[in-house]
Amino acid sequence: MKKLLAVVLAAALALSAGACSSNQNSASDGTDSTAAQEKQKVTFVLDWGANTNHTGVFVAQKLGYYEEAGLDVTIADAPEDGATALVASGGAQFGVDFQDSLAPALNQGLPVTAVAAIIQHNTSGIVSKKGNGITTPKGLEGKTYATWDMPVEQAILKSIVETDGGDFSKVNLVPSTVTDVISALESNIDAVWIYYAWDGVATKVKGYETDYITIRDIDPVFDYYTPVIIANNDFLSRNPETAKKFMAATAKGYEYAIENPKEAADILLESAEGLDEDIVYESQEWLADQYKAEVEQWGYIDPKRWNAFYQWLNENNLVEKPLEENEGFTNEYLPE
Repeated sequence: MKKLLAVVLAAALALSAGACSSNQNSASDGTDSTAAQEKQKVTFVLDWGANTNHTGVFVAQKLGYYEEAGLDVTIADAPEDGATALVASGGAQFGVDFQDSLAPALNQGLPVTAVAAIIQHNTSGIVSKKGNGITTPKGLEGKTYATWDMPVEQAILKSIVETDGGDFSKVNLVPSTVTDVISALESNIDAVWIYYAWDGVATKVKGYETDYITIRDIDPVFDYYTPVIIANNDFLSRNPETAKKFMAATAKGYEYAIENPKEAADILLESAEGLDEDIVYESQEWLADQYKAEVEQWGYIDPKRWNAFYQWLNENNLVEKPLEENEGFTNEYLPE
């Protein structure tokens, strides 16, 4: 899905220009002035197939939190063009993205803003088959890594390898979209970048022994936010109270998932087809401690961490134009 972003940014920008004047909820004029008894329609679009990153949203819908807030919420499957393009065009009011892939969208002027961190820390990293010698980034020398073929991804990989004293030129990069990590690691692929809450947990559930390198452990600048909930800027400006209602109900859903991981997993399994039950239950238990981690408020985005990563992108010329301080996010719509 990340690889699709660059292809659709230009199209999404064109669409968003027209959408700015027509982006509306169910209110007759698209603003918060609608009569209270009329439920306001909101669409939330997924970034990928439904998984435990999204559980809080499904919980909020299933347990009636959105309805209690006067909202009629539709959870839409991920489109081929990507969630960010749809949100930017006004086809959805909220969706899921990642801070790293949001950067080029901001550079292109897409009207979207991150309004909540789904998980408080970056838990992604490099996984390899145990015993293959990749216990630190330097171990990638002479090994084959399945790359998404994205500049930011490869720049991060280069940085952690060199920080560990390795020679990045000795890493064999093979463009590949891995759909099954275990199958990949049993093929000609030695290492894959994964999101631990799903693929890392899956290897544990399947009894497949691995070595895992958490990216942020190598350099704190890579403790960026992944994933985040994004919103359409025009919707936020015209419907601030509706946005706050949506975020309050969503936060309540994630708080429920934190306190009741098994029950939350049951709701996700009821709401989405084709998920592996064992992975869902194990992942939900693991994420219960990760959604908020050490912060008191689910969804909070730390400006220092957000800005540190974007400053790193600026310094390494990984964006077309410099990202400004505090660009692309806000905590304004989180419940107080």
